[in-house]
Amino acid sequence: MPERILITNGTVVTMNDARDVHFGGSVLLEGDRIADVGPAGEVAARHPGGEARVIDAAGKAVLPGLVDLHYHTALGKGWSDHLPLWEYLETCWYPIIRALDDDAAYWAALASYTESIRCGVTTVNDMYRRLDALAAAAEEVGIRAVLSNDIADPEHDLDTLEDNEQAYRANHGRANGRIEVYIGIEWLPLASEGLLRDARALADDLGTGIHIHLNESLTEVENSKQRFGRRPTEVAYDCGILGRDTVAAHCVWLSDTEIALMRETGTQISHNPSSNAKLGNGIARVPEMLAAGLNIGIGHDAAECNNSRDLFEVMKFASLMHRAARVDASLQQAPDVVRMATRNGSAALGHQTGQLTAGHKADVILVDLQSQMFTPLMPGNADHLFSHLVFAANGSCVDTTIIDGKVVMEGRRLTTVDEPKVLEKANAAFVRVLDKMVVPGR
Repeated sequence: MPERILITNGTVVTMNDARDVHFGGSVLLEGDRIADVGPAGEVAARHPGGEARVIDAAGKAVLPGLVDLHYHTALGKGWSDHLPLWEYLETCWYPIIRALDDDAAYWAALASYTESIRCGVTTVNDMYRRLDALAAAAEEVGIRAVLSNDIADPEHDLDTLEDNEQAYRANHGRANGRIEVYIGIEWLPLASEGLLRDARALADDLGTGIHIHLNESLTEVENSKQRFGRRPTEVAYDCGILGRDTVAAHCVWLSDTEIALMRETGTQISHNPSSNAKLGNGIARVPEMLAAGLNIGIGHDAAECNNSRDLFEVMKFASLMHRAARVDASLQQAPDVVRMATRNGSAALGHQTGQLTAGHKADVILVDLQSQMFTPLMPGNADHLFSHLVFAANGSCVDTTIIDGKVVMEGRRLTTVDEPKVLEKANAAFVRVLDKMVVPGR
């Protein structure tokens, strides 16, 4: 019999189609699936008897796990973060990931994924290198991970389509399906049209998705116009990259035509507001994208570009930035932002997560409401709770994280790995990689 976990007496924020919030609710998990959700008395009546581990969620909110839709395992968190994007990539990011070895990638991934779990993230869409090591880390720590390589044309000395195909065949479906592999394209300045077409062909052949940076900066747009005679999303469209199975990260500088191409193809968007702000890349046209009917999730990007994998903090940016820029407090209301971090991200990846609904995957977090972050909190008032989740909370409010029906953090304590050892090894790996890295022109 699959393990049963009954989470009871909590404020259950379902994020379901009806937007139900059950005060004094229960969530019943059976194995890796949600078996029932509703008021505690009704769930108990529908499931009398039977052995179950009981988690008392009194004083806590129960939510679907968060989905970090654009993610990079990052070894050099906060290193050389005073630079604009292009210079940062050339002098820091690319030299570091070129010097990466499997051991460093493994410990960097464990450090990254443990921080995410601590902040209530149950799924990461992670583009990096050394995917065998990343998959091993994801399987060990228990996180749900969509992994993709960092592919560029050969002269840039990153990953190849062959690397990505090998990673797919070795790791896709690992950990009872919790680990998937997509085809990852770094960005158009490092890619030819031939590479883009070949990437789409490989993704179709393998039956998997694509993860790509697109329209992140004005310099990228100008580079595309000079090299290809048109804007980045237009090039991606012509080469077949766009589609329902593609996550396009950033999309800061989309024209009206490019938004229409995203809508036509059903391409998924990851909005990464804190990264875009830190690197001085601008503010994405999220109101226009939403008006066009695009599905938009949120991501933290890389820790170098953000210094934190805390998706609660990213949710704040995903609302406040647009309200300030447009002088319009009606934008990005709190329930809609929580939806971006849960249901929208899940939908972008084709997952049955992101909502507490019977039959969906058992990815659940418990948020401690007994703190200054959530005080005052009007009993029975869902709007007040959503406001605090977006505008007051940070990742430290997460008490328990459950992924695929397994408790991977409880009472703020990780249950699957030795966290002090992970931090020690990740620090040592960073020093070792820095010693090996070569910066062009230096």
